[in-house]
Amino acid sequence: MSLSPQQRQAKLRALVEAEGYPSVDDLLAAAVADSVCPAICTAGDCSYTCEMEPDQDRGWCEECGKNTMQSALVLAGII
Repeated sequence: MSLSPQQRQAKLRALVEAEGYPSVDDLLAAAVADSVCPAICTAGDCSYTCEMEPDQDRGWCEECGKNTMQSALVLAGII
């Protein structure tokens, strides 16, 4: 699924809020130093979050049943 830059930012902000980080930068700093990474579903009608591999770009969403999970590092364009 291809997301616009605005959609990527919105999903990152939702992930920051769900994970309790004060900013996107804080979330990304924590994610690069860990073996798992916060991930969010990129489907328009779903915002399920969980921990996944840092390079995950098509993970399975347990909520909507699609391969639409992306890690914060992929959403931010770091990986």
